[in-house]
Amino acid sequence: MPISVLLADDQGMVRSGLRVILDAEPDITVVAEAENGRQAVDLARTHRPAVALLDIRMPVLDGLTAARQVIALGADTRILILTTFDADEYVYEALRAGASGFLLKDAPADQLASAVRIVAGGDALIDPSVTRRLLSRFVDAAREPVAAPPELDVLTPRERDVLRLIAGGLSNTEIALDLIIEESTVKTHVGRILAKLGLRDRVQAVAVAYETGFVTPQRPSR
Repeated sequence: MPISVLLADDQGMVRSGLRVILDAEPDITVVAEAENGRQAVDLARTHRPAVALLDIRMPVLDGLTAARQVIALGADTRILILTTFDADEYVYEALRAGASGFLLKDAPADQLASAVRIVAGGDALIDPSVTRRLLSRFVDAAREPVAAPPELDVLTPRERDVLRLIAGGLSNTEIALDLIIEESTVKTHVGRILAKLGLRDRVQAVAVAYETGFVTPQRPSR
């Protein structure tokens, strides 16, 4: 069954371009389009898409609020945020709200389709360039670094290594290469980290790692 996608952007030309790209993929189909956040929430309630592709800045209801409301529907719709560099502060809030992916609007077509597949598959994606800008500009300001919370004590040393690399924006494949372990082993570690910390996905793991001071933008990823 094709991955169903809801597109939400207030610019008709942008939506048309996204539709052309995604409908060209045999395993992806666009089921609805919205020109503002309110429409996006209503259409998500009606169509229950696998992925809602939301522009962070929209009229009537912004993408951040729309993302929260779509997630609150409890329909397992995954949120993929489209952003620009000058909207990073909103991306951080969307990350905390539970969005599963972030991609720059000028990303190549193949990256867009890949991002939809990754998010629909239950994983999470953060464009590395978004991660770097986001964390360097906003995470430190959000909360003063503190000692690692007690719940991180439940992680093994290897799981902490993996968490640091997740926070650096690395994919499972990249983490496997960095730690010289199998990718399947990385997936196991990621699953255990999420379960132990009670997190929805690796995007929330990034937020926890930086907000608690376990990792900071000034430190290397390992």
